[in-house]
Amino acid sequence: MCGICGMVTIGDGPSVDAALLDTMREVIAHRGPDDAGSWISSDGRVGLANRRLAIIDLSPAGRQPMCNEDGSLWIAYNGETYTYAEHMAALKERGHVFRSHSDTEVIVHLYEECGHDCLHRLRGMFAIALWDERTRELFLARDRLGVKPLYYTVAGGQFIFGSEIKTILRHPAVKREVDAAALYHFLTFLTPPAPDTLFKGIHKLPPGHRAVLHADSGEFRVE
Repeated sequence: MCGICGMVTIGDGPSVDAALLDTMREVIAHRGPDDAGSWISSDGRVGLANRRLAIIDLSPAGRQPMCNEDGSLWIAYNGETYTYAEHMAALKERGHVFRSHSDTEVIVHLYEECGHDCLHRLRGMFAIALWDERTRELFLARDRLGVKPLYYTVAGGQFIFGSEIKTILRHPAVKREVDAAALYHFLTFLTPPAPDTLFKGIHKLPPGHRAVLHADSGEFRVE
């Protein structure tokens, strides 16, 4: 199943707290009992974390978060890409160097080739969080049917995201307030429609959508 979480400092917000990031990660340990990993950027403004259920490439080489050859791209990924093997072969022919046999690393190199449009090449179920150091952007995406969840909010000068709301709620700046309109929809339809959740200010990325956060300006765009 796997689980991801992380935070990105917006503007003059505070640096990422390493202990807090690990705490958020361990809240969703049940999603990935096989391994755990965290990464914080050298400037302390970006943190990604993953709990891993090892399915493809069971070796330590499949550990996340994972980067490209020069460390300019970092990914935390939950899911499975069914066509990864054919993409891997084509990417190797184009000169990309792989450290693992995982579908996670395929996504990193597809992003190098196609940018945001790498999603058009993916067939599977996934939630992706990818940090691009070159553009200072966080790229988020969710599979077409919404099999894999992805939630987010902004609080305390940071953009915070995770596979489950409970990991976001571990952040001390996030308030636990019920969204009255979402509660009405839940009681009527048994679920609040995306992007709403039962918590005010916490949203879910709709199925088949991608989003981009510009860390320096705080601009956030969902497509």
